[in-house]
Amino acid sequence: MSMPRIAPLEPPYDLDVGQAFARIMPPGMPPLTLFRTQAHNKRVLLRMFAGNLLDKGEISLRERELLILRTCARCGSEYEWGVHVTLFADRAGLSEQDIAATLSDAPVSSTLSACELLLLKAVDELHEMSSITDILWAKLEQHFSQAQLLEIISLVGSYHTVSFVTNAARIELETFAARFEQYR
Repeated sequence: MSMPRIAPLEPPYDLDVGQAFARIMPPGMPPLTLFRTQAHNKRVLLRMFAGNLLDKGEISLRERELLILRTCARCGSEYEWGVHVTLFADRAGLSEQDIAATLSDAPVSSTLSACELLLLKAVDELHEMSSITDILWAKLEQHFSQAQLLEIISLVGSYHTVSFVTNAARIELETFAARFEQYR
């Protein structure tokens, strides 16, 4: 990876930024490099936090994390993929095989349900076509409500944006985070 294009801010932080970091980060964990980089534009950082979809939503934690991991993998964002594997995969009940499936060209897993494989396919179609085919939509409607479908689409879009930032700004990988090669 090349050198970061935007150096992450170092403390002391602006009061609003420091308070935002304290709200979003687990106690005792320093702000992620992504957040410290985004803090160069306080408005973008605060809007990102305000629009964050990591709260309890319409879909399960496991479904959310599969969507995020697949989106980041498809976008080549090792940074965000690795952070989510490290911070959320265990809580979401994702096995090593499940995590590896998010990186695969043709995901299969004995531990992923048919419904979860549909979610990965939805990410692929949104990534490739910025839409979902009628055939896949009909299958998704058998498992998900309209509110859930909107959340699925929004999550994929949000993590495209995060991936664009991590890749374009060349944000340095977190030392604690998982790496693609661990699961390929």
